[in-house]
Amino acid sequence: MRIRRHKIWFSSTILCLLVFATSGTSILAAMTGFQAKNPTQSKVIRKNKAPVSNEIIRVRLPKPFEAVLDNGLIVEIWEDHRSPLVCVDMEIKQAGPMYDSPSIPGIAFTTAEMLQRGTKSRTRKEIAEESDRLGVNISASAEFGSTETSIAATGLRDNLDDWFALFADLVLNPSFPANELNELKVETKLQVQQQKSQPSFLAKERFYKAVYNSHPASMIAPSSALIDSINRTLLESWHKERYVPQNAILGIAGDIRPEGIMPMLRKWFTDWKGSKSIRALPKPEPSAAKKVYLIDRPGSVQSTIRIGTITVDRRHEDFIPLYVMNQIVGVGPGARLFRKLREEKGYTYGVFSDLTEEAYRGVWTIRGDVRTEVTEEAITEILKEVLQIRDERVQEDELEEAKRAIISLFALNLEESRLWMLYGLAANFCGLDLDYWDKFPDEIGRVSAKDVQRVAQRYLNPDSLQIVVVGDGRLLENALRKFGPIELYNAEGELRKK
Repeated sequence: MRIRRHKIWFSSTILCLLVFATSGTSILAAMTGFQAKNPTQSKVIRKNKAPVSNEIIRVRLPKPFEAVLDNGLIVEIWEDHRSPLVCVDMEIKQAGPMYDSPSIPGIAFTTAEMLQRGTKSRTRKEIAEESDRLGVNISASAEFGSTETSIAATGLRDNLDDWFALFADLVLNPSFPANELNELKVETKLQVQQQKSQPSFLAKERFYKAVYNSHPASMIAPSSALIDSINRTLLESWHKERYVPQNAILGIAGDIRPEGIMPMLRKWFTDWKGSKSIRALPKPEPSAAKKVYLIDRPGSVQSTIRIGTITVDRRHEDFIPLYVMNQIVGVGPGARLFRKLREEKGYTYGVFSDLTEEAYRGVWTIRGDVRTEVTEEAITEILKEVLQIRDERVQEDELEEAKRAIISLFALNLEESRLWMLYGLAANFCGLDLDYWDKFPDEIGRVSAKDVQRVAQRYLNPDSLQIVVVGDGRLLENALRKFGPIELYNAEGELRKK
């Protein structure tokens, strides 16, 4: 479970500002990356004048009221009376695309997308009109790579009874009208076609196939053929089998009191029945050897790069030191990758790293766009940074700055009650300790330089990193062979025959 998808993703914009603040860097420098024709002229000056504290910020996530309805639905409620808003988030386990049938992936995604297109008592138009009248924002998603379906709503406390009835109707009574399904198929095909024109999508698609191979996590979007194979009967069966109360957690945060909302929940969900479904996911394993995947886009003036490998799941003891390691290497303009490839070398306007947070083994990825003519040099420098974090212990001042950035942003996020809810649901969903988030700053603070080096050496094996490049194959193919065996694809994902 994630935020959204219960990755505990923090706002990249806030994070960038925070890194600038802790390093003494001008925020304006982050906003002027496209002003210079020669990127080497864009330099960030670090004056190191920002006051810092070595004290670990102490936080305590508000504890929710917890209850379990007779049908097995778990309810968690966070009171916050500072504003008249109420946020609702239902997470349904084992209803995400990771549990799709291998022969017809896309059922979970399509089911979620269809929830707002008609129920047994409301048409799509009526749902839209009622949402507007009530001032409620409702969304449903089952993103590829997720293990769950998420249905969320935000509205005012004054008309909660009315808009919550609409929310419950969408969850419990979708009708999957044939005309709406056909329209969704057309829209999805157009969206996938549009995505295929974007280098970033092509790079991500090939990267996930490279690192996950045949694992369900390898798919990030459906093909047109798979979209066509989905029908109403499949959606109805999926909803009946997977959308069950014993698989679900309902979080509510805002201007409510448990004694006021619990009768409403019992009213709307009393008749919701179903048995808990249990199905184990296959365990992904990292690729044994490095390989280079080149997606040919003739005429491209830049190369889109993704480099990375599989790491650990969210509950693993090594996740926290990996999180700190990732901060040092590639989160924000103060990180090593940005400083080396943009500020020093002038190869790019930005290069970063990400660590996904999954119930299964996630991935660590370096991503960025560089000018075509410096692609080989950029990859060389990226791989040097991977070797450096493995071979040399990080200096204490750099380590402390990274830890402060993580902890400060975490504390900042706790100003919003909706995030209390999402953090709490994530802990429940992922099987984390109830006080996990209370201890999170201390856990980050305890990470040592030795820990960072240990996890880098364990998981960032240079000989098994997967390298994906989207760019002009004619100009890149020979240069990329130095990094490993190469496979060449066209923009449609077809492997070029020898």
